[in-house]
Amino acid sequence: MLDKTYQPAEIEPRIHAEWEGADAFKCGRPEHKDAEPFCIVIPPPNVTGSLHMGHALNNMLQDVLCRFERMRGKDVLWQPGTDHAGIATQMVVERQMMERQEPNRQTIGRERFVEKIWAWKEESGNTIFNQLKRLGVSCDWSRERFTMDEGLSQAVVKVFVELYNAGLIYKDKRLVNWDPKFQTAISDLEVIQVETKGHLWHFKYPLKGDPEKFIVVATTRPETMLGDTAVAVHPDDERYKDLVGKTVLLPLVEREIPIVADEYSDPEKGSGAVKITPAHDFNDFEVGKRHDLAQINIFDEHARINENAPEAYCGLDRFEARKRIVADIDALGLLDKIEDNVHAVPHGDRSHVAIEPFLTDQWYVDAKTLAAPAIKAIEDGKTVFVPKAWEKTYFEWMRNIQPWCISRQLWWGHQIPIWYGLRTYPDPASSGLHTVPFELQEFCAETEAEATEQAREYYGKEVHVVSEPPVFSRQSDNSRSKYDVHGPTGPAEIWRDEDVLDTWFSSGLWAFSTLGWPDETPELKRYYPTSVLVTGFDIIFFWIARMMMLGLHFMKEVPFHTVYIHALVRDASGQKMSKSKGNVMDPLGVIDTYGADALRFTLAAMAAQGRDLKLSTARVEGYRNFATKLWNASRFAEMNECVRQRDFDPANVKEPLNRWIAGQTERATRSVTKGLESYKFNEAAGAVYEFVWGIFCDWYLELIKPILAGDDETSKAETRATVAWVLDQILKLLHPFMPFITEELWAHMVEHGEKRRSLLTLSEWPSVTGLSDEKVDDEIGWVVRLIGEIRSVRTEMNVPAAAKVPLALPGATVALRERARRHEETISRLARLESLSFPKVPPKGAALIVVGETTAALSLAGVIDMGAEMKRLEREIGKAESDLGKMDTKLANPQFLAKAKEAAVEETRERKVELEGTIKRLAAAVTRLQAIG
Repeated sequence: MLDKTYQPAEIEPRIHAEWEGADAFKCGRPEHKDAEPFCIVIPPPNVTGSLHMGHALNNMLQDVLCRFERMRGKDVLWQPGTDHAGIATQMVVERQMMERQEPNRQTIGRERFVEKIWAWKEESGNTIFNQLKRLGVSCDWSRERFTMDEGLSQAVVKVFVELYNAGLIYKDKRLVNWDPKFQTAISDLEVIQVETKGHLWHFKYPLKGDPEKFIVVATTRPETMLGDTAVAVHPDDERYKDLVGKTVLLPLVEREIPIVADEYSDPEKGSGAVKITPAHDFNDFEVGKRHDLAQINIFDEHARINENAPEAYCGLDRFEARKRIVADIDALGLLDKIEDNVHAVPHGDRSHVAIEPFLTDQWYVDAKTLAAPAIKAIEDGKTVFVPKAWEKTYFEWMRNIQPWCISRQLWWGHQIPIWYGLRTYPDPASSGLHTVPFELQEFCAETEAEATEQAREYYGKEVHVVSEPPVFSRQSDNSRSKYDVHGPTGPAEIWRDEDVLDTWFSSGLWAFSTLGWPDETPELKRYYPTSVLVTGFDIIFFWIARMMMLGLHFMKEVPFHTVYIHALVRDASGQKMSKSKGNVMDPLGVIDTYGADALRFTLAAMAAQGRDLKLSTARVEGYRNFATKLWNASRFAEMNECVRQRDFDPANVKEPLNRWIAGQTERATRSVTKGLESYKFNEAAGAVYEFVWGIFCDWYLELIKPILAGDDETSKAETRATVAWVLDQILKLLHPFMPFITEELWAHMVEHGEKRRSLLTLSEWPSVTGLSDEKVDDEIGWVVRLIGEIRSVRTEMNVPAAAKVPLALPGATVALRERARRHEETISRLARLESLSFPKVPPKGAALIVVGETTAALSLAGVIDMGAEMKRLEREIGKAESDLGKMDTKLANPQFLAKAKEAAVEETRERKVELEGTIKRLAAAVTRLQAIG
């Protein structure tokens, strides 16, 4: 017997253990040997991560699809795994070492530090998986992968070597996002923009040969002027046409730099002239390439001024140098003015320090070449985006793609498989070879042994791998890559590149490396290409595009046929969740309070394509109540002995109510299936919610109570079997959304003599057709609509709940009278009627109700105070109209539309629509009252 109340905290862990014990989520089950494969690879969460609401939404949607397709008989593989998260993981372990007052990583060395990270990973790295299991995700946990495990590491190295040998990976000196705290390049995704109150300094640069004339430039970063190599003006700016081609003397440095014409300069902004620092600004870097300008790096790795600047500033921190430079410029009389300026300053999302555009040697992928097939694949429809609008974002990025920086100055990650030795050249004097100081020869190989063999062939002698590489100081002149070598090297010694690969490089292989590539495994053959990728819009470029590029290059096929892009989870007012705002909802806390099923169904019900979710605990509580409703309906069935019958066929039922609910079940199944097939999760959830609560619980169970309490044993037996059958279909339809409660109820809905059922998660998706009966639908639908309309009028007119009122059906036909008499007991019971009559005309003092072709009259004279009700309704209309006026005023205010956040504007529009509906409803009630009077 079911407990009186549903207790998620007690049931959910037990149910999950049953799933795992039965290997319910393993791919390749015997019964699916010849089934169509369906595969999703999980967007690998960081190994350092813990579950947040975005994870909850993303994984819930994937789980809905996997459970749905598994029940449809497909061989489902949901591939789990985690990302090694280079900088995040290294930071966690370094912080742990600092808290324990242990020696830092530089002291203990690379090998011991990496060992510490692996130890941390074994101890704490599965936290997020345990949290995902609490959410109910149905991954094949036996296939868990990690981007640094042996198989995936082999794939990463092989990809690097093949791309290098094909000329698609190369080393170059370009600008990167440099984190001075962690001393590494970072990706754009790891950069956050921080609004900062700063200044705009206007400097006067004197013209060469005419020091009394100046060109004024403005900057938010005065320290970078030490690396200026030009001033740019717009080619159409008449003020400067005669200056283009001339030069200015750079203050403090006394370097002569040209005035160039470039469309990057905006004539409407400031003076119209901009300083160009190619080594410290991404836009300036491009200007510099167009005009062949020198790239002068004036920072070291710590963002301190280096030897390329005047000696007076060498060694200064960038912000200290800023103060000194402004003071020195002012002392020279070249400070034109200072303006307050609020602007966005890029910061590292983990270091929280200002990021520097930094000119440095890094490894790059020729993304433009790899992007061409990936663009065509989307154009040809081999992979489709849902919603389709996201294709535009994909194309914009891919058609303007830049070289992909893949090297990071970290110790945790896939170490770049490049070894270096000193380059040799023929020596004319000795007819032999000699080395050239500072120039390096690269050896790219999958293993150290292969690199050593390459070096042996190159040098023609025995080669030793140096465990400690030479200490390099990066140079910043305009020549090709050079190094000062301070460590011991020689023609017979090689050392490995110390950098590691960007984590997006390894995760870009995720769709095929997790299936066993480069080995030709059965899983790779069966599940690649995968079926669908579910992810957020923020990594369309960082992950989706790279998986497309690498998948097409190495597998010759797209990695997935569909990309479903879900929206953001925001708070109830539409604000982005953040710790600083204090509006973060912890999914685990929500699960503790309301259960996983309530959270899952809330997210699914709100997951409309292209629309952010406004999440509140009130919504979750509402769907917790839905779970309770389902639980109570199942208890009602159990208490009324509604037991599943093995030979039951819904097509053979005789009772009109049972035929009606069978047809409604067919329609609900069709709607839910259609919604899930088209990735309209909210529509699928809405359809099953309306069927379960709005039709099955609110109407069918109420309508059949007289049958269950009656003496007709044949009707009673059929109705009990129908209830059990419909509940079975409900549990199946709800299972992808609410797996725990449905699995628990399924176990209790056993056949006569059956001790235990097989798992719901492995049952078949409902397949019901031919059950709709138009005649029955019309009759039962009429009863439902009539009772519903009577209840609405009672509510509108403030009729006391206990009051019974007469109902008349004036001018009723014989057929209508017979229909009404057949259902009189039900209508009277559920609409609280005193009597049912069939006069020729409506009685006086009655509220008229129209249901299809039926006119009904509800006699309210003497039941309510007409005058008081009219005043109440007029007050409510007045308040609603006042509120509506405020909404209209807001939406007509250009300042509100310009300054308010999009979520606030949308909320105002939604409130306006809601108020318009309220006014319409109240006005109808007034009209009804006036008609009664």
